[in-house]
Amino acid sequence: MGSEPHSLRTDAQQILTASLQAVQPDAAVRRALQDLSPSGGRILLVAAGKAAWQMARAALDCLGRVDEGIVITKYGHVRGELPGVTCYEAGHPVPDENSFAATARALALARSAGEGDTVLFLLSGGGSALFEQPRIPGAELQDITAQLLGCGADIVEMNTIRKRLSDVKGGRFALACAPAQVFSIVLSDILGDPLDMIASGPACPDSSTCTEALAIAEKYRLRLSPQAAACLRQETPKQLTRVQTRITGSVRELCAAAAAACRELGYQPVLLTDRLDCEAREAGRFLGAVARTHAGRGQALAFLAGGETVVHLTGRGLGGRNQELALAAAPALAGTSGAAVFSVGSDGTDGPTDAAGGYVDGDTLKALTDRGWTVHAALADNDAYHALQAVDGLLFTGPTGTNVNDISVALVRG
Repeated sequence: MGSEPHSLRTDAQQILTASLQAVQPDAAVRRALQDLSPSGGRILLVAAGKAAWQMARAALDCLGRVDEGIVITKYGHVRGELPGVTCYEAGHPVPDENSFAATARALALARSAGEGDTVLFLLSGGGSALFEQPRIPGAELQDITAQLLGCGADIVEMNTIRKRLSDVKGGRFALACAPAQVFSIVLSDILGDPLDMIASGPACPDSSTCTEALAIAEKYRLRLSPQAAACLRQETPKQLTRVQTRITGSVRELCAAAAAACRELGYQPVLLTDRLDCEAREAGRFLGAVARTHAGRGQALAFLAGGETVVHLTGRGLGGRNQELALAAAPALAGTSGAAVFSVGSDGTDGPTDAAGGYVDGDTLKALTDRGWTVHAALADNDAYHALQAVDGLLFTGPTGTNVNDISVALVRG
């Protein structure tokens, strides 16, 4: 690639790095713990989600110790031992046997809590898969989760279903902790921060209803056993006592951090939305079109969109929503100089891949063509990973320790 695209790629990487550093959960956890008033008994820690290890470490740094603890996070996200805490890695986005086994241990710990004890519950995105004790056979839960992912259901729809198939979601984990006090710190990964939907609300009264769950099952024509269908008709807790919750971190903070990083590099940031929730490829085409419209006009601009797009699976390739978004922007940018689009997941992983997301610029389409790829075919087969890999268009961060949705940026250097 030429010098201008290289400069844009360097800027993209700097924006990404600065943004992720700004939304690490450490400071947020410490702030929230200022409100913790233990009853004098044991402090038991349960952390679940993609940022669970990082949140648990921050809590230990602040408290000094806990009496016992369990961390459940995604494969590759445990970064070392934590004193007094047992760490487990498990499946995401589809729960696996390790998810179920680790959650069973967390439930046993919670049920051991007495009236004077405090359960410190640290929750982050990904908890819906990682923190799970199914009320139906695990294989069927995995199948239903895969069905929801494949049909393009949004996160609220997915969690409305999953709450009713679980012994920990929809407030049921808080019930298991009774009569202990529950102090919950939640790192938000859902647009608008609906508390009962983040990781399916294990310690929050559930606002969704059986009627809504059944309507979602009908909308997507989910294949359900009689046992699963019966679970959808059983209501979740609507009131909980002795539970305090502090919500922290959100895609708004991620967008603000990205805007600040863009400004540092000389771009004028324009926040398009912090509630992006459309098809990934449609978002990519739109951002590509925005970049092309403003390219060559003498202004350095950065158009930002935060949120979480969806992908409909139509093929058998490898990729994630951020990679599809970036790849879909390539045709609009073709032949332009000084314009690029990149999109990343703040947790450092995009779909079932080792990449955080993707990057394209005015040279990407030609490079793809030269290597025998077409954007249409790659998207049809959901194979954005291999297409972008062929043109050095993948972005890597490794596990970041946080999870506050995705950030997509269209850069224009004038």
